[in-house]
Amino acid sequence: MGRLTGIKLFKGLEIDLAPFETRANWRRFDPEEVVVDFDEPSTDVYFLLSGEVRVLMRTASGKEVILHEMKPGDLFGELAALDGVPRSANVTALTRGEACVMPASVFKEMLFSHQPVAERLFCLMASRIRELNARFMEQTVLDLRHRLYSELLRLSTPRTDKSGERVITPPPFHHIVAARIGCRREQITREFTMLSQEGLIERTRGALILRQPDVLKARVAEAFRTDH
Repeated sequence: MGRLTGIKLFKGLEIDLAPFETRANWRRFDPEEVVVDFDEPSTDVYFLLSGEVRVLMRTASGKEVILHEMKPGDLFGELAALDGVPRSANVTALTRGEACVMPASVFKEMLFSHQPVAERLFCLMASRIRELNARFMEQTVLDLRHRLYSELLRLSTPRTDKSGERVITPPPFHHIVAARIGCRREQITREFTMLSQEGLIERTRGALILRQPDVLKARVAEAFRTDH
């Protein structure tokens, strides 16, 4: 079956991955280890088998903007493999984990020889572009408060035990949320305090609960409608 059968790009496809796996490397990493760095000339593709990583961009002054967090089954590095341009982002490990590191030539051979894999990659890249477009629109149109509402909704999942509520597990650190929407940690702390006072969020030891996500959605929609 092969070790890559659990990767989303290949899941459920009747493809013999062994010829490609034998030409790949397997890399283990530790928490806070830089897996791929900005402007690095490498073109390998990484398939995440275990562990979690964070994808971010960093300015010359050291300010960071978080783009994604990736979990087992995800892949990254495909852009450099396709166009040969140096890495556009930094990928740092959040936990201990392992990745399959596939050379660009092997990755492209796989794409060109298996249309279903290519189609899935196109869909994956299209979804990432759509998400980036949505975040760009928010950065351009919305103020900090409404960008925060939108980001909390994006990070959350429906709470199984209470209808209508959503939850973020584990609760996000304020500086991480700030890096995701482009502001300072102190601003996030202030907004969280206001949301708690309104009864819209509640922080527990293991989660941040969105008590009334529909209210947050309505506020974001209204902010887009009243944009000047």
